[in-house]
Amino acid sequence: MAGDMTLFSNGNQLPAYLKNREMDAVTKNLMGGGSLSKRISIRGGVWRLLSGGKEIAVNEDRSMNFVIVNAAEKTSRSFYEGAYDPDAEKSASASCWSADSEKPDATVENPQSPTCATCPKNIKGSGQGDSRACRFNHRLAVVLENDLGGDVFQLTLPAASIFGSGENGKLPLNAYVKFLAGFNVPVTCVVTEARFDTSASTPKLTFKAVRPLTEDESAVCEKAGQTAAAKQAITFTVGKSDSKQKQLENKAEFAPEPKEEKSAEPAAEEAEQQPKKRETKAATPAPKAAKDAADLLKEWDDD
Repeated sequence: MAGDMTLFSNGNQLPAYLKNREMDAVTKNLMGGGSLSKRISIRGGVWRLLSGGKEIAVNEDRSMNFVIVNAAEKTSRSFYEGAYDPDAEKSASASCWSADSEKPDATVENPQSPTCATCPKNIKGSGQGDSRACRFNHRLAVVLENDLGGDVFQLTLPAASIFGSGENGKLPLNAYVKFLAGFNVPVTCVVTEARFDTSASTPKLTFKAVRPLTEDESAVCEKAGQTAAAKQAITFTVGKSDSKQKQLENKAEFAPEPKEEKSAEPAAEEAEQQPKKRETKAATPAPKAAKDAADLLKEWDDD
């Protein structure tokens, strides 16, 4: 397998009318009804390209540049029975899940609790170490910087890549988006660098802005965010409909962090509703922006 993912997603070689076109019924029938979604996985601390549920390329670079063109409205949650086994050939389906982190999905056969806030799997320490057994995740739709008009990929982030304040310019998703918003810059209008945090024991990404998009690039990305592929990428699905490969990734990517690492926290309003096994700390506020918009844009220009 080639290391460069763009070899498998070079939309520049396709006629314009084929880019982001929905697959027809004939192709789906011949594939036996398999999934056609394209995803980027961070399992094992490396970038993995998956198409139709199968891994087709691996990139071991520490960082990747892309544009976030769409995102799920709310953070979701998944609970898997038992500890993650990286050597297991198969992985059980999720036992319980929620698309909005408020209550179990209606399709869950055995809900762990009527609401996520009162769920025993949502208590710190219910998972390995000081973690929660039920894991947060957030789904993004992204396009690669060097192929903005090409394929739209799903990227699912674990809790450690979403929550927290960050330090030394290494910002998790929520803090990164708030930082940009402080300068009135939409996250969909910049090229984002996602980089693996090598100090973390499980896959964790931090984010920073590389440059603003040009007006033409912004128009291309806005269109990509409205495609069927982008909408599918941010739609929460889990459980029996997931392939065994995807279930294995879910358990691996959201494996509990060791106790010595700080656990990622949800938003303040949710933290107040957590079960009272132990006191819940208030969510850490987003870091204050030390530079004004002019300085930020000058840094982009200098780069």
